[in-house]
Amino acid sequence: MNEPEDILRAYSTIAVVGASRDPDKPAHDVPAQLKAAGFRIVPVNPHASELFGERVYRTLREIRFPVEIVLVFRPSADTPPVARDAVAIGAKALWLQQGIRSDEARGIAEAGGLSYVEDTCSAVVRSVARIRK
Repeated sequence: MNEPEDILRAYSTIAVVGASRDPDKPAHDVPAQLKAAGFRIVPVNPHASELFGERVYRTLREIRFPVEIVLVFRPSADTPPVARDAVAIGAKALWLQQGIRSDEARGIAEAGGLSYVEDTCSAVVRSVARIRK
């Protein structure tokens, strides 16, 4: 399942790697929009303790419950280790936000059985498809 709309329809728990404290950044606004649409948002940021009214985890591997989508707001060069962590925690999909691409992350995700999306805004896909949880 690699169609972005299908991924958002199928899953509802999203770990957001690189979630931002700054409300003017997409890494804050997009997860906030997804949460408002009914998705469970699990922020991952080593420099915050709470975002979107949720506990923040320093790394994906600290999360002790199932995560379905790993949504990434980090530079492309940082995505291969995130892909490895997404596979290790049993995520179902790795989604690199708009402007982020990585052949290496794609290879890791696909070899680990994850659906993969890159260079696509999850909030735009959700809005256009009118997906609510």
